[in-house]
Amino acid sequence: MRQMIELNRNWRFHLGEAENASYKGYDDRAWRTICLPHDWSVELPFDQVCSSGTGYLPGGVGWYRTTFTLPEDISGKHVSIRFGGVYHNSRCYLNSHYLGMRPYGYSSFTYDVTGRAVPGENVLCVRAEHLHLADSRWFTGAGIYRGVTLTLTDAAHVRDVYARTIQLRDGWAQIAVDATLSIGTLQVSLCNAQGETVASAAAVTQTGRTVKALLTVQNPSLWSPETPTLYTLCCTVTNHGQQTDALHIPFGVRVCRFDPEQGFFLNDVSCKLKGVCLHHDAGVLGAAVPQSVWKTRLEKLMAAGCNAVRFSHNPTDAGVLDLCDQLGLLVIDEAFDEWEGCKNKWWRGHNVNPPKHYGYADDFPQWYEKDLQDMVRRDRNHACVILWSIGNEVDYPNDPYVHEAFQSMTGNNDANKAAEDRRHDPNRPHASRLPQIALELVRIVRQLDPSRAVTTALAYPALSNLTGLSDTVDVAGYNYMEARYAQDHAAYPARVILGTENSTTADAWLAVKHLPYVAGQFIWTGADFLGEAQGWPIRVSQAGLLTTANHEKPLYYHRRALWRETLCAKLAASLTGNTADEDFGWRYTPGESVTVSCYTNAAQATLYLNGKALGVAPVGEDARAVWTLAFEAGELRVVCARGIDTVEDRLLTAGEPAVLSLQCSCETLPADGQSIAAVEIRILDAAGQLVTHADEPVTVQMIGDITLLGIENGNPQDMTMFASHARPTWRGRAVAYLRAGDMPGLVEIAAWTRSGLKATLRLPQQPISG
Repeated sequence: MRQMIELNRNWRFHLGEAENASYKGYDDRAWRTICLPHDWSVELPFDQVCSSGTGYLPGGVGWYRTTFTLPEDISGKHVSIRFGGVYHNSRCYLNSHYLGMRPYGYSSFTYDVTGRAVPGENVLCVRAEHLHLADSRWFTGAGIYRGVTLTLTDAAHVRDVYARTIQLRDGWAQIAVDATLSIGTLQVSLCNAQGETVASAAAVTQTGRTVKALLTVQNPSLWSPETPTLYTLCCTVTNHGQQTDALHIPFGVRVCRFDPEQGFFLNDVSCKLKGVCLHHDAGVLGAAVPQSVWKTRLEKLMAAGCNAVRFSHNPTDAGVLDLCDQLGLLVIDEAFDEWEGCKNKWWRGHNVNPPKHYGYADDFPQWYEKDLQDMVRRDRNHACVILWSIGNEVDYPNDPYVHEAFQSMTGNNDANKAAEDRRHDPNRPHASRLPQIALELVRIVRQLDPSRAVTTALAYPALSNLTGLSDTVDVAGYNYMEARYAQDHAAYPARVILGTENSTTADAWLAVKHLPYVAGQFIWTGADFLGEAQGWPIRVSQAGLLTTANHEKPLYYHRRALWRETLCAKLAASLTGNTADEDFGWRYTPGESVTVSCYTNAAQATLYLNGKALGVAPVGEDARAVWTLAFEAGELRVVCARGIDTVEDRLLTAGEPAVLSLQCSCETLPADGQSIAAVEIRILDAAGQLVTHADEPVTVQMIGDITLLGIENGNPQDMTMFASHARPTWRGRAVAYLRAGDMPGLVEIAAWTRSGLKATLRLPQQPISG
């Protein structure tokens, strides 16, 4: 029967080249012991000589080795090892046998090691590299930053399964299942959450190793953002009368479609996509982001009204898609940021010449088919995935593809760039090549999954309309091109239009809200991310609704007011009147002019300062009321009304720091050596009010069998080394990430500040069952 074994513990790691480290008998006792996922780049100091595009973090070469034991009776077994993601140019070895290499750092890949895996001790070795630091437009990470799994099956087993809902009618749904077997026969059934069988294949057609089955489900519970019901698809293999394999796949019964006049439909119900774009890092954790941290991020975005995510601009971790299935988030699954042409990689600051030119384009011609196929095969059973994206802004003018019409077009989105970057150069690759590549990529996707639409995110639809790129996909993705929605809908009435990347302005949302034919929008971005930085000492792109610590910004609450129906209100203030400078503090110089925003979906808002009404402000569709007033210490309160319903929010002037607060995300941790806890660190005054004006370094110490992974504060300018045990708070807050140990018992987290504030948190680690 099938056994799946996680190989994420007890790896040895060495930073730098290690001659002959692929040899099974190599002595690695001097190497450091680590757990996966692991990103070595965030263990190193920020350095201005590194690339702004990838967050000023170093790279290099890293070697990994681990030993695992297989039983003596593996004769006749099929053995495979799956890597969730290695950045990048990985080379893998088992027992001194070379398994292969994989250039793309975001692909999941599997090696069949049957015949090279042996009973008893086995040694798996991986070499990864990140030598060209300016090889990406955002932070990449470095190393085995996703999990590794070994699978043992009998010779008769399921190799691949593709399931989709093909019909949805009143009272029933039909599911088609295609499977590939090694040998044997297949039985297919669908079970509900209680383990009850709700459908079995009445007829299974098996031709050689290919099996097709149809399941009919009566009165199915449909998967949707409101009710993300998951069934289990059970695929059982028998051979010579004996059961030899059982594969269980979470499955959501749902259908989706796009309409050029009415947008997106889920289960035949109109659904406006309220999405965000997300990169794959989480600040101090780098690219090695645990599922619990992802879950916190996604749940917070959903609380703001988000129902969709575009994972930009590469395949995300399969475990994150599992979370999206469970939470009910709709997903654009994106393959590439560049094709044959290498984009500009800014390394001295965003759009600061000269760029460098390394990246996936070097490997695309040889690897695009395999990488795209592997993404679709891995993800096509996920209910959350509603769109395949074959690329992001590959049509960006002069980067590198050119078109003679570009300079004469109005709305040129490169107007702020140097003249040489806008000039037409006929010696560069011509944009007419792009639709040819797109058609090939679309063909690959449809061959593996004809049930979903395909999109690409266009940087410049006006040019892509000329070249024909816009017409190669089912859904045309428009990046920051709200101004073209109406004219392109009129010119191309059969085209489905979707905002695949949009600004956070209210106007960008209203362009979607009031046009039924626009399927939705995807905000850039859901969370701040490392890289794509403006220049030293900024190391982070600050476009997010959340910080890198998963803390909500005022921008987050503006989005909540735009997207949610439930009555809400949130106050924020700044000296500049610039929304990017707002925070939740109320402490300035007496008499100083302060701009106050209230983000609300109410009809009107009344502001009070120390009980005195300062005026009623009507609230329009932009969901923001604004006042300018002279600062006075005390209580700033807003009362927002919509009909007879009201909601309030307030800002209080905080006193001086008096308390250091620690609050853990969980009450206990399993002693499994890999579970993660997040500890919120807050500096409070004597009344328990968050102190946003007096940040200072907090030192964190672990006592007992528990590991500090790092402290994140969300400050884009803080260059404190991520591996440090001391880090300043930012606006009164930080978060410490801890990894459980193996020993049950009580562990202690101690923290203190330079000014003498102290706090202790005790956390039980429970024995794991079995």
